[in-house]
Amino acid sequence: MSDQARRTRAIGLGALLALAVNGVIGSAIFALPTQVARLFGGAAPVSYVGAAVVTLTIVLCFAELGSRFEREGGPYLYAREAFGPFIGFQTGWLFALSRLASVAAISNASAAYAGHLVPWLATPLGRVLYISLTLLALTLLNVRGVRQGALAVVLLAIGKLLPLGLFVVAGLYAVPAMESGPVVLPSLDSAGEAALLLVFAFGGFETASIPTEEMVSPRRHLPVALVASLVITTVVYASIQLVAQRAVPDLTHSPAPLATAAAVFLGAPGALIITLGAVVSTLGTTSGNLLVAPRLLHALATHGQLPRALGRLHPRFHTPHVALVLFAGCAWALALSSNFGALAAASSMGRLLVYGTSCAAVLVLRRAPAANAERVFTVPGGVVVPGLAASLCLLLLAGCTRPQLLATATAVGVGALLYTAARALVARTASEVRGPAGP
Repeated sequence: MSDQARRTRAIGLGALLALAVNGVIGSAIFALPTQVARLFGGAAPVSYVGAAVVTLTIVLCFAELGSRFEREGGPYLYAREAFGPFIGFQTGWLFALSRLASVAAISNASAAYAGHLVPWLATPLGRVLYISLTLLALTLLNVRGVRQGALAVVLLAIGKLLPLGLFVVAGLYAVPAMESGPVVLPSLDSAGEAALLLVFAFGGFETASIPTEEMVSPRRHLPVALVASLVITTVVYASIQLVAQRAVPDLTHSPAPLATAAAVFLGAPGALIITLGAVVSTLGTTSGNLLVAPRLLHALATHGQLPRALGRLHPRFHTPHVALVLFAGCAWALALSSNFGALAAASSMGRLLVYGTSCAAVLVLRRAPAANAERVFTVPGGVVVPGLAASLCLLLLAGCTRPQLLATATAVGVGALLYTAARALVARTASEVRGPAGP
């Protein structure tokens, strides 16, 4: 029986939507209102709508690409089919690095929030134990099956949206409308910062495109889930920003804007609920990454671009257990160190490169008759939307800092070495299988 036939299709539309929402709404929203208020002033809530319209061009490209395939890999698969194995590998490699940095950073954020609830967890030993035990528990849960992993993602998505929904509803009811303050337009110097901040605030939806072989009707459900997750995220972000600015007039100087705002209209219990919601939110994002990233490593391995061991499926649970344990172990080591700044910088540009490559892949794959025959959804507007989305990614890349460029160049260089080594290993293995040439 092939690996694809052994996979369990357990990710329905609801779980897929939860996976996309979990990928976007993580720990950033609990600090984001302060930064956005500083950049846009009274126009801050509306700025999310503008960013969502821009992000929609990228999301629609992923929706069209997702409607073509039932094989796993997401951006890696799209780049491989459009531009060949080398670009495909680099896309998958950068995506994996960005997810690794994300899990490491979010695990630390989760430990910090948990330390507010249980002070002992803020100690060095408490932090180590919290990160270790939560990663271990989520890893074991995902090893035991895609159903369990998908259920955890759904429950954690609900767990993060409930306190945020309570914050919005209670805030709109309890805090009277007030002057929104002057509208601030970012200066030319900070325009790039504003654009990157908002685009990355909406990033992460692409994780939902990876585990396609374990989805129910992926070519139909994936476009719906991607667009719906963008709508949900926009409503959540804009509503939270509006409530926070109503409740905290001096929001630009608040290090914990949601907790500060909740304390205004819900008292100490409100701040506690928001802190608990932050813990659940970070765990949900980590769980989603642990469900998705190992499937990408599995896809790379099945194409001979990573060691074959990473392509193994668990004999009982049919999950990529070797890839999952390796990814979780690397994330654990990175989270416990303080030296993941360069990797985080590379992940920022890496995400833009993944987006740009995927948007360009839309235009290339439209010329392939076989792929077009399978397509369920087509981005309207011909070449306009994919071309605009790819140009946007290039524009944002031009605004990246020199350290980000250096970190990304290093990551691409390491990826090239890995690709070359993998090809040499595959060639040597094939030669050994064929045996010595005859006389």
